[in-house]
Amino acid sequence: MDDLKVAAVCMNAAPGKVEKNLARIQSVVLEASREGANIVCFPELSVTGYTLKNPLDIYNQLDSNKAIDQLVRMAQDARLVLIAGLIENASEKGPFITQVVAGPKGLIGLYRKTHLSPHEKKIYTAGDRITVYSSENTSFGVQLCYEAHFPEISTIMALKNADILFMPHASPRGDAKGKLGSWLRHLKARAFDNGVYVVACNQVGNTDEGFSFPGVAVVLGPDGQVLAKHAGETETILYSVLNAGMLQDVRQHRMKYFIPQRRPGLYGRIIQ
Repeated sequence: MDDLKVAAVCMNAAPGKVEKNLARIQSVVLEASREGANIVCFPELSVTGYTLKNPLDIYNQLDSNKAIDQLVRMAQDARLVLIAGLIENASEKGPFITQVVAGPKGLIGLYRKTHLSPHEKKIYTAGDRITVYSSENTSFGVQLCYEAHFPEISTIMALKNADILFMPHASPRGDAKGKLGSWLRHLKARAFDNGVYVVACNQVGNTDEGFSFPGVAVVLGPDGQVLAKHAGETETILYSVLNAGMLQDVRQHRMKYFIPQRRPGLYGRIIQ
């Protein structure tokens, strides 16, 4: 992993206002680029907004492929890695809740949410791959909101050599302070147990469907400690520098890095 600066974005994403949301993403990308960010992470469904009603009707003149193309161009022009979410309706099996990963050289990948919440299962299709992406010398995984509650996903990504886990959310209900406290109960464990950085961010504000998103973002070190945090009710960009030396110190410590000491032969019950 290289030393790098990340930007975790709390953004208001109006459902169906795709062009407006893309314009806001473009503005944030330009600001983050000026601040020297190498990776900018936007919330789950930041392009399309979060909806549980007719997701295939979310697009008007612009479909998901064209939105993906715009995100790729933003990443290329700003010469950084951009992680942003949308409803992907390009597949016969869809719609998927998808996070686009793009970089200076173009599209890196499309991560489709594999673990849907009980409400989302009625409407969306689950992805079936847990993938780790790379840019320069840094490898990272993406988990979307509800998926952060399944520790197996984080362990698989760590076994695939992820250095960072990005966790974009569209998590409603509660106030920002309470949401941050909830996140820190399980996200610190994901970082500490697997020796990885964790970067999480949420949508913020109210939507026409009655969702209210508290603005929360947090960056955790591979030792589980909080490096940066935000809890509020307005849009914000949380910056943090991730140090390769900190990751190396944890992973070279025989008592702080647990992944090499696993005994998979004892864990068969997990997949039964």
